[in-house]
Amino acid sequence: MSIEMVPFAEGEKLLDWVALTQALEAGHRLPEAEIGDTFLYRGKDTLLSRAAWIDGMGIAVKSATIFPDNPLGGKPVVGGGVSLYSDTDGSLEAIVDFHLVTKWKTAGDSLLGALKLARKDSRKILIIGAGTVGRALRQAYGAGFPEAEFTVWNRTRANAEAMAAEYPGLKVAESLEAAVKEADIITSATMVTEPNLLGAWLQPGQHIDLIGAYRPDMREADDEALRRARLFVDSYHTTIGHIGEIEIPLQTGVIHRDDLIADYYKPDKMQRRSDDEITLFKNGGGAHLDLMTSRYILQAWRAR
Repeated sequence: MSIEMVPFAEGEKLLDWVALTQALEAGHRLPEAEIGDTFLYRGKDTLLSRAAWIDGMGIAVKSATIFPDNPLGGKPVVGGGVSLYSDTDGSLEAIVDFHLVTKWKTAGDSLLGALKLARKDSRKILIIGAGTVGRALRQAYGAGFPEAEFTVWNRTRANAEAMAAEYPGLKVAESLEAAVKEADIITSATMVTEPNLLGAWLQPGQHIDLIGAYRPDMREADDEALRRARLFVDSYHTTIGHIGEIEIPLQTGVIHRDDLIADYYKPDKMQRRSDDEITLFKNGGGAHLDLMTSRYILQAWRAR
């Protein structure tokens, strides 16, 4: 039996952001995924495994090793891979580079949400956060909104300027408040516990895309932002009870479960009602999206 190996650089050359969003949509037309996460620890070191099984698509196990001291030896902190198994007989079909899947899953998830919920005439996109995810968002949103102008804001301005140097035409925002007020789409990828995106700044017709929070204590947007917006998530199962962005305002009564209008498994409700409303989407990035993304990557790899 031959097991296919898909590395980052060679695999990425074959991929297309809009095609990925179409693959994610198709994946959500299959039966709802069964998912599960496990964690193992040795001191500061962590093994995280995320598994998903979709009837008709197969099984993916995405394993990540997080070794914080690796940079002392010139090695990356995070390693790992995604193992893809056949839905028919459970055999191992392929191993796909961890970073390739994570990059495309994360930004592709947000792009799909924006294509569904943002105004079609959105032309000004603000990226909050100039890290690895921020760069992937610039690529993804650039493909989905090819006529848009982009601005980046980062707490450390030098990092925003470094990102802007990589993307011609990307502007650096002086003030987060002013940049938010001018944007049609705000996509945020910061690992903060105290919100830095305030609802008082939001304007009618905007779309808010929240990515960075992944722990129960993390939030990027304040209570007022959630009160003013119509709320959507990529998956109820991976956001409610898991991520502070949603769970904290639920627990404090700022929002209620019925305020979460839809996830991707309810496509008829996953849409904007008017040009004036504010839409807010929480990207939770569950293992089922890793499976869908990995299947898309493997399909492109086999078609090369």
